[in-house]
Amino acid sequence: MPLDVVIDGERFAEGVDLSSADLLVALNRGARVSTSQPSPAAFAAAYERAAASGAHEVVSVHLSGELSGTVQAARLAAASAPVPVHVVDSRAVGMALGFAVLDAARLAAGRPDAPASIVEPAVVEPPATRSWFRRRPVPAELPSGETVGVHARGVAAGAGVWFLVDSLEHLRRGGRLSAPAAALGTVLGLRPLLTLADGQVVVAEKVRTRRAARDRLQAVTLENVAERESARIAVHHLGQPEVAQEMADQLSAWSGGRLVEAVTCESSAVLAAHAGPGLLAVVVTDA
Repeated sequence: MPLDVVIDGERFAEGVDLSSADLLVALNRGARVSTSQPSPAAFAAAYERAAASGAHEVVSVHLSGELSGTVQAARLAAASAPVPVHVVDSRAVGMALGFAVLDAARLAAGRPDAPASIVEPAVVEPPATRSWFRRRPVPAELPSGETVGVHARGVAAGAGVWFLVDSLEHLRRGGRLSAPAAALGTVLGLRPLLTLADGQVVVAEKVRTRRAARDRLQAVTLENVAERESARIAVHHLGQPEVAQEMADQLSAWSGGRLVEAVTCESSAVLAAHAGPGLLAVVVTDA
């Protein structure tokens, strides 16, 4: 379900007619950017399409309700859906949400240890293009939607998320960071290391320079990885693929063999709209 990004009054659907690269261009030219969650009607239509394609339950997993009204729109639509819908507030963002969705999809397919590449899409298309979906038998041993939703919530809750931005102004302006916290960067000239706490963006540590902040980002990531038997990480970036890959490679080399997966991915347009240029983030979950 794409969220909307509004640039200088013009509305775009994230990932449909607006890429992260497009947004970065707009941010760099000083465009006024805001975001908006999908409507309950859009969710209702999606749930109806899933039911028409043969789904007997829906697990609807979304970014933190503390940061977006998306999950509330999903709940409103779920109340009148033609099949049971289990709405999950992941209280997470980025690949903390992404890893939770992937693991939930694996569990729902009865293949919890399968690589992501063979897990079938969680969002089904209309019957005209996916009629085979209706013919698939549903094995009795597959977990319930409630079980899958609980699993997704647990994966997201166990994730560690830390990130850096060039300026805290975008987070402050969008209401995702308090004014006193934002003042650390604008008045005191600090480079705070940010994290998620109970679904909200908060300052984890205060660092003097971006170089020191990046070093600290790597350090807290490795500390978190060391607390797990095995781990996965995702390094998010906005227009800095080389920087993200370098960090992923370094973390893999320094992890003592605990990292079984390290991926890099560009931030979504919605996250980029609130974080602004210079975003660099790391997500850690159990493998």
